[in-house]
Amino acid sequence: MPARVLMVSPHFPPDSSAGAHRVRLLAPHLPAFGWEPTVVSIDPRDYEGRVDTGLERLVPPELRVIRCRAWSPSWTRPLGFGDLGLRGWTALSRTCRHLLAREPFDALFITIYPVYPALLGPRLKRRFHVPFILDYQDPWVGAWGLTVGGGAGGRVDLKSRASRALGAWLEPAVLRAADAITAVSQGTCDDLARRVPEIARIPQAVLPLGWERGDFDVLRTHPEPNPFFDPADGQRHLCYVGTLLPEGVETVRALLRAVRTLRERDPLAAAGVHLWFIGTSNQSRPGERLRVVPMAEAEGVGAQVHEIPGRIPYLQALRVLSDATGILLLGSTEPHYTASKIFPALLAGRPILALFHRESSVVDILQRAGRAPLVQVVTYGGAEGPLDRQAAIVEALATLLQRPGREVAAIDLSAIDGVSARAGARRLAALLDEVRGARRAA
Repeated sequence: MPARVLMVSPHFPPDSSAGAHRVRLLAPHLPAFGWEPTVVSIDPRDYEGRVDTGLERLVPPELRVIRCRAWSPSWTRPLGFGDLGLRGWTALSRTCRHLLAREPFDALFITIYPVYPALLGPRLKRRFHVPFILDYQDPWVGAWGLTVGGGAGGRVDLKSRASRALGAWLEPAVLRAADAITAVSQGTCDDLARRVPEIARIPQAVLPLGWERGDFDVLRTHPEPNPFFDPADGQRHLCYVGTLLPEGVETVRALLRAVRTLRERDPLAAAGVHLWFIGTSNQSRPGERLRVVPMAEAEGVGAQVHEIPGRIPYLQALRVLSDATGILLLGSTEPHYTASKIFPALLAGRPILALFHRESSVVDILQRAGRAPLVQVVTYGGAEGPLDRQAAIVEALATLLQRPGREVAAIDLSAIDGVSARAGARRLAALLDEVRGARRAA
């Protein structure tokens, strides 16, 4: 009889936010490695962002998903908060208690973001004697409230500073109670160990946000339109699909300056080039402010840059990547940053221009799976920021634009099999086995 794991993921399809994909990718593969998952999530009626019904096609019908209601943001926003983890905390707690009281579970898996459901781990562990694993999609205590925040221009404000202080106070107690930790990168684990050295005693595993070939299979059977550009119009469309992070602004500016430099140096090479930035706000609400276009105008390349700030449906994003002349992958100045968007980009099979911190795990993945000249990777770090790598970015961009037409990049997926969703589930299952064995031995 398979072991059973209760997986808490407030964001889950049809929620369109990035956090919806972590458990969506891992859970379906766990039964192959001896673990039967049950997912606890929030009712779609209580998501603030756009509901992406196409995502539901990516969830196997046999996966058990339990939904619970969260407080309405129309009630909580006037009180100063709209965080899904806070709005859903009571309902998530009640649902997990109900399930654990009536059914046997061998482990509890809680993924963050949002962060506050992590506080359920110690409580449920004490009451039901179930080991729990804390999973980091993003740092709980990171740049937010330290170097970036919710103030004007992304500056630190009182609310972001208070949020960081609260996280710094709450996180250590949760970590000390955890039976294991998983994270999307080794850098995240290292950062946790520096702040809470006691976690060295518990098992840890790095589970990158892996890729799933089946997503593109669904796209082929359920075609999505591309309302932004015509891939057969003879123009060259370079596309970035994803959030513009506060720590990624300098990387974007470096790219825009490279476009200006290339246009000045070789107008013919830069002719007909359009840069598309789609989903930069990470919000699906209409009326989100433009982030890239003002920078492009300041750099003198505004006519070549198009921005759609709102998050678009996931399958439509895959269509845009598939239609692109080239895909832009832009990283952060934070070394541990790893972008899950690299996997759809690789599966789309289009040429890639990537700008990342040299310590990011993304660099190794791209260099193993891709081949120049159709996959160009420019790195920065240490004393060199993205703007210091201007010459290299210009050359990489020129190399990509010299290629004729819409080429198919030869991507070696066998080189990244170790970071597929199935491989991640295999590592998670091994960690769950270790935790269950330790609990039995105790």
